[in-house]
Amino acid sequence: MNPAPNFDRLARLYRWMEVASFGPALWQCRCHFLGELPACRRALVLGDGDGRFTARLLQVNHEVQIDAVDASQAMLRALEARAGVGRERVRTHCADVRVWEPAGRRYDLVASHFFLDCLTTKEVAELARRLRPSLSPQALWLISEFAVPESRLGSLVAQPIVSVLYAAFRLLAGVRVRQLPNYAEAISKQGFRCERQQALLGGLLVTEVWRPNRINCYKRVKIDPQRDWHSLRE
Repeated sequence: MNPAPNFDRLARLYRWMEVASFGPALWQCRCHFLGELPACRRALVLGDGDGRFTARLLQVNHEVQIDAVDASQAMLRALEARAGVGRERVRTHCADVRVWEPAGRRYDLVASHFFLDCLTTKEVAELARRLRPSLSPQALWLISEFAVPESRLGSLVAQPIVSVLYAAFRLLAGVRVRQLPNYAEAISKQGFRCERQQALLGGLLVTEVWRPNRINCYKRVKIDPQRDWHSLRE
């Protein structure tokens, strides 16, 4: 197993790097389904970076208790600072999610926004396998990720952008992964189904709602290539 990426030195710059690169699009992805979570009471947030999603979840849901897992201590400190008065409802775990165990807790929400792209397809599958027993039958798994639509414009526009991002984070944080994992296939095989999907920037970004299956079955989710790619130039 490769060492976990080290995002410590990016903690203070993370938000501004994101805005400079993609404007508000990544934030819109994270929050697109946020209004559907009022009933969630115990959440597991994986790799939230500087904690903006965690802080927002605490604001809109005054009952939720959150376990936040990240390998970067600096990112967790930023998350705790952003949590503000909701800090008492957050427990942080500085750990590599590839080996972290939920320790018998029962979650009705998992959120992993722009995090699974730091893992291989095999590592995503193993993560889903370990999380599955800790989720309630009606749990939601929110996933936001980069994507390369299966189209000519996908290969001409999206793939170069993704390749540049991987090169940058390999240099800045030691990310060893070099391509997007097929997370849809990986978690489908571990007994999850995708219920809803929304694409932004012509399919370069996707945000999805997944649920555990009652019967473990495989279902591949494909990105719709018929998107307006003119939005990429905006």
